[in-house]
Amino acid sequence: MLTLDLTNEPRWHDLVPGVRVQLRPLTTALMVATRSDPAVEAIPEEASDEERAVAFAKALARRAVLAWEGIGDADGNAIDPSPEAIDALLDVWPIFEAFQLTYVSKGLLLEQEKNASALSPTGPSAGASATAKPARKPARTARRG
Repeated sequence: MLTLDLTNEPRWHDLVPGVRVQLRPLTTALMVATRSDPAVEAIPEEASDEERAVAFAKALARRAVLAWEGIGDADGNAIDPSPEAIDALLDVWPIFEAFQLTYVSKGLLLEQEKNASALSPTGPSAGASATAKPARKPARTARRG
């Protein structure tokens, strides 16, 4: 069952021990705005999937992060979120991974379930086409000795 959270309240997410961020709900509007972010649109076609993922995550975080705790400057003074600070935060690998797992992937999980659960007209493999080429020769079996 799909549970709808009709409040659309921001939520706190723990990223690593001692660091948490308050994020807007991952809505359609937020995803659409992120997809058309100038930094995302400026990614060259030849960019790797990893480069695209980092650019998208940073653009999404710049829109989603409202507040944070446990983040400071080089002198240990607490700092407020800013676009530059958010980008620097996501440059820390464990933070990036936690952001992807606790925020982005939960929002995309429903999309994956939708794609994997499409109904077939008359059974689980009806209408499916073969993706493997037929074998040219029968496979040899091992001799028993």
